[in-house]
Amino acid sequence: MVLPKVLVVMGVSGSGKTTVGRLLAERLGWHFQEGDALHPPENVAKMSAGTPLSDTDRTPWLRKIAARIDDWRGKGDSGVVTCSALKRAYRDIVVGDRLDVVLVHLKGSRELIGERMAARQGHFMPTALLDSQFATLEEPAPELAIVVDISGTPFQIVEEITQRLAERKGLTAVGQRR
Repeated sequence: MVLPKVLVVMGVSGSGKTTVGRLLAERLGWHFQEGDALHPPENVAKMSAGTPLSDTDRTPWLRKIAARIDDWRGKGDSGVVTCSALKRAYRDIVVGDRLDVVLVHLKGSRELIGERMAARQGHFMPTALLDSQFATLEEPAPELAIVVDISGTPFQIVEEITQRLAERKGLTAVGQRR
């Protein structure tokens, strides 16, 4: 099995991608890229105004994320990047046939994520767009992603992800052989 070089932490807005992704990168000693930071200003303005992005809006952003992934891979580096990756077509751009890139799907109920979004401050994505995110979401098959329930704390979620990575890689702990 190819060992992952890059993890794409995916899920609807408010699922904890940034918090979990950053903690996961720190835990693994890997690079971290907040996918939202790669959005062009027009996309941020559109979402801030409460308008969902179209596939046309998203495509250049997804290609930037894929380019960041390929940059890490080309340098032999490992990284964690966040990206909603709601549709299979989006994941085809970001992950494609890269066998060393693994999806981590942060999954939670509409109610839990809505509560979390309502409590956060300073984020451009309004809670009003959450329903459109769930409507757009095409969940990846469990064999294609590490699916993690987000009801635990960020540290518990990171622990579960690292354990699941270890199981996938045949290791007892990330970086240690059985």
